[in-house]
Amino acid sequence: MRIDIVSIFPEFFDVLDISLLGKARRAGLIELGVHDLRDFTHDRHRTVDDTPYGGGAGMVMKPEPWGEAFDEIIGDPDGEAEQDTAASGPLVIFPSPAGLQFNQAMARELAAEQHLVFACGRYEGIDQRVVDHTATRARVRLVSLGDYVLNGGEVAAMAMIEAIGRLIPGVVGNPESLVEESHESGLLEYPSYTKPASWRGFDVPPVLLSGNHAAVAAWRHEQQLERTRQVRPDLLPG
Repeated sequence: MRIDIVSIFPEFFDVLDISLLGKARRAGLIELGVHDLRDFTHDRHRTVDDTPYGGGAGMVMKPEPWGEAFDEIIGDPDGEAEQDTAASGPLVIFPSPAGLQFNQAMARELAAEQHLVFACGRYEGIDQRVVDHTATRARVRLVSLGDYVLNGGEVAAMAMIEAIGRLIPGVVGNPESLVEESHESGLLEYPSYTKPASWRGFDVPPVLLSGNHAAVAAWRHEQQLERTRQVRPDLLPG
């Protein structure tokens, strides 16, 4: 998978060099390009924002730098190579509280893409014409992490990249571990234990020491149901 990120804080994504995603990059499973939006400005102050039309608080990100950034990442909109790009090209994701809510099902869907582009807005957001114009050149999706507002799209993009990246084949060493995680079956994950069997007065549930695989599986499923009932009853069938 190719992942491109556009941000005014490119150093935010240095963390992608560590842990599993860093290994995946070094193994060639993920190709990453991080682009500084200010590199696509042409004034000495490297300006990326201006006051909103119609008035109001805050600043809005200007369309010109974004257009040039996407020209470099997606391709020249006037070039001959741009044929049916909206259907077959990259998927451009704008992290936004106005978007569809990100979940594990969406992460699985996006993990099958060959090229993702994350457009990390700041301030009061990106000029809407950037979204509209990009949609004529590539597939576009506004995606939200949840019903709250962040200072910018970087945190949301990082969370999505981690959730998506670990689902790419070969990134996680033991693929079976992906099957048992929270939300993969529609339920929350069961609690986990390791050695020692007793610690500070707390003991591992005896069934996990029994060697009875069927009993362990039944216990884990019941724990998933109970945890989901207590914490996320909305995930259970009505």
